[in-house]
Amino acid sequence: MAERKLNSLGVRATIDETMRAEYERRLGQIRRDFEIGGNGLSLASSRSELVDELIGRLWAVELVAEPKLAKGITLAAIGGYGRAQLFPYSDIDLLFCAEKGEAVRAKDAIRRVSQALWDCGMRVSPMTRTLAECERFAPENAEFGLSLLDRRFLTGDTAIFAKLDDKIRNKMMARDAKAIRAEVASLTRERHAKYGDTLFHLEPNIKDCPGGLRDANVCGWLRMLQDPLSTTVSEGSEFEDALAFLAAARCFLHYRHERDDNTLDWLAQDAAAELRIGLGRRVGAGSGKVDAAYWMRAYFRYARIVERRLDRELEVNGLVQDSELRRVKLAPTSGFRLKDGRIVLDPAGAVDPAAEPDAVLAAFAAMAKTGAALSAESEERIAAALPRLSSHLEEGPALWSKLSAILTGERAGKALRAMHALGLLELILPEFHGIDALVIRDAYHRYTVDEHTFVVIDTLHGLGADPGPDAPEWRIKFRSMVRELQNPGLLYLAALLHDTGKGRAGENHAIESARMATGVLARLEMDAYDTSLVMRLIEMHLEMSAALRRDIFDAETVRAFAGKVQTHELLRMLTLFTYSDIQAVHPDALTPWKAENLWRLSMNAANQLDRNVDEERVNIRGRDERIARVLALLPKREAEVEQFLEGFPERYLKTRSPEEIRRHFEMTTHFEEEPFQVSCSYGTTMSEIALVTRDRPRLFAGMAAALAAWGMNVVTADGFANEAGVVVDSFRFTDTFRTLELNVSERERFVESVRELVAGRASVEKMLSGRRRARRRAPRITVETKIDFDETASSHSTLLQIIAQDVPGLLRAVSLTLSTLGHNVEVALVDTEGETAIDVFYLTHGGERLNPEQERDLQAALLEAIDENAS
Repeated sequence: MAERKLNSLGVRATIDETMRAEYERRLGQIRRDFEIGGNGLSLASSRSELVDELIGRLWAVELVAEPKLAKGITLAAIGGYGRAQLFPYSDIDLLFCAEKGEAVRAKDAIRRVSQALWDCGMRVSPMTRTLAECERFAPENAEFGLSLLDRRFLTGDTAIFAKLDDKIRNKMMARDAKAIRAEVASLTRERHAKYGDTLFHLEPNIKDCPGGLRDANVCGWLRMLQDPLSTTVSEGSEFEDALAFLAAARCFLHYRHERDDNTLDWLAQDAAAELRIGLGRRVGAGSGKVDAAYWMRAYFRYARIVERRLDRELEVNGLVQDSELRRVKLAPTSGFRLKDGRIVLDPAGAVDPAAEPDAVLAAFAAMAKTGAALSAESEERIAAALPRLSSHLEEGPALWSKLSAILTGERAGKALRAMHALGLLELILPEFHGIDALVIRDAYHRYTVDEHTFVVIDTLHGLGADPGPDAPEWRIKFRSMVRELQNPGLLYLAALLHDTGKGRAGENHAIESARMATGVLARLEMDAYDTSLVMRLIEMHLEMSAALRRDIFDAETVRAFAGKVQTHELLRMLTLFTYSDIQAVHPDALTPWKAENLWRLSMNAANQLDRNVDEERVNIRGRDERIARVLALLPKREAEVEQFLEGFPERYLKTRSPEEIRRHFEMTTHFEEEPFQVSCSYGTTMSEIALVTRDRPRLFAGMAAALAAWGMNVVTADGFANEAGVVVDSFRFTDTFRTLELNVSERERFVESVRELVAGRASVEKMLSGRRRARRRAPRITVETKIDFDETASSHSTLLQIIAQDVPGLLRAVSLTLSTLGHNVEVALVDTEGETAIDVFYLTHGGERLNPEQERDLQAALLEAIDENAS
């Protein structure tokens, strides 16, 4: 006995002396094979086989020293090692599983084997468990439970391994499958959240990022849980190609970093591209190399394949990631329905809705509205039907209507990402293809260009959400700006197209993006005014960021910036876009200080725009493109139209579409029938009413009073007069009591009532006295009333600016005060920013500016009226 133990110790000593050298030699050969062939999965398998062999030899030595160890204990590979995927610097998860009591006897042998493996240079994670400890899944130790799903016999007692395998299949996986699935889904969501729920990072972690190797493992676990008795998991060739690419990249990174580091930093991307890692057989550095941008696009496309496979496995296992989606409801719609939080396209007769553009785009609009994803089976049918969708896709206003419905949905980013992954977005907008997975390699950007675009849209929609009671003032203001947009779809379309120029060579991507957008807007056959707004926003989308790098309190900086923006609507859109564009570069890019400055620049520019309105008047002799567009809509009436436009403030032309101006002109032709022409357009969140009539006292005050009498809350308003004394007063308002929304039949009575009240044919005071005053909620922010006069803004008017708490009836109180004192409103500009009302009036009295005494009297009267209205 003593002689046998002595001999075994001699064998151990020999193995300890030679095993490390052998291990390093054979690892070197495995590495050379990889450098020649580039097959990462083959490398991982070869290293696993090598470690299998060495563990087998070490355990055999222990059996010679202690034959009783042949019974009651087994050695199993688990985790990545169990999948036979040992990458160059991967840890080795080794399980010693024993019958109860046997582990104590094997304690010294286990220690010696583990130490020998460490001495060879392996990072071993040994664990000893009894069979009973392996039959239950414990969420508090989920990592161990999940590692058991990938188990493989190495050596030892085969009967014990059979028992282990049986317990895992027929007890843990069968009994705890639901808990395991839930834990897998939870861990996956937590991991994805750490990476912003996107795979499109400029320096991604190819193991843990969405679409990485960990997600590929999750797919395998979920498939196994569907069929615990299955020994193989069949994957499609597309998925297998993706796995092969990621495996090759991980092997490359391990060798490059000489540790288990899976981050694709910039330098690693350069080197991987030069060696064509994952792109086929390599025959040496510099041979057939590709640039880093091309190689990273390959990475992102393979990662997207893994991400989509994971999404499908989660769906098959009933693991909709957002539990709230299960309660989402959709109105009955032809072509698709909602099932378990997924949108399912239902075949109807001989025509598959997955091949019909209207049905498909409607389904994505529903996704944008609800956040519910398409079912995997529906996605596959859409992908297969792309050629038919391409040939049947209708362009023009119909396509813009459908695209706008997607863009304006609260979850538009999710819908657009799905369309992008399927190739449908590029079908509609081929210009987008150039930025697919495009990397901008600098220290500023975090995401690829296409993902940055989607994050911009996500951020814009996020601004419309309630910021909460403790939100800073600028955040509340930005939410108000979102709600005040005349056509939000234009902002989202500009956001979608603003970086497409980055896919083309050129120094100024904004100009190139605008040039590419021209083709998009032409195909959508958008109105010239809307086209101009989108184009200008794309061309100028960097201007506000540039202005922020200057002194935003410098008058010349503000004046120069306002001169480029020109209109309040473009200023709103540019402010919101700039906020979202900066925020979407990197989560830490937009500091509270920068957001505060952005808001202040926007406010200063808005004030500047208001201070030059009265001086810039339309001059038909200096006819420009805007006037030409209006004249084109009214052929053979050019002289009449020119007379109508003459003398209006330039702002009237800049803030009205040609169609609106035509409508206003046509309203003047009906003065003989009814001198007070009123038109109203209704929206779900905002409505607009316009009065066109000949100038007379108290018109603006009458309109404000009429709206107040109906309980409408004025958000913005303006009033302009032309040289011939024709007035156009426009008020955008919200329906406080939803009167017109819930009672469509009341709309005609509303318009007629406003006309009668403005004309003085009905009593405003009587109607106001009959309306119960709603209880006002306490304001979040208290706004101090400020009244300022400016004699330098206009050569013939006095500018009055009022900043006050925005409360119902404020505009009526102000305008009534102006008319009571006999002041004439030449131009009126009314706006609200959150809970702040900013009202600007250009006033004259008897055709002259106000004198100092009139200004003092007016200030006192306004303060009294504002205070009385607020009480």
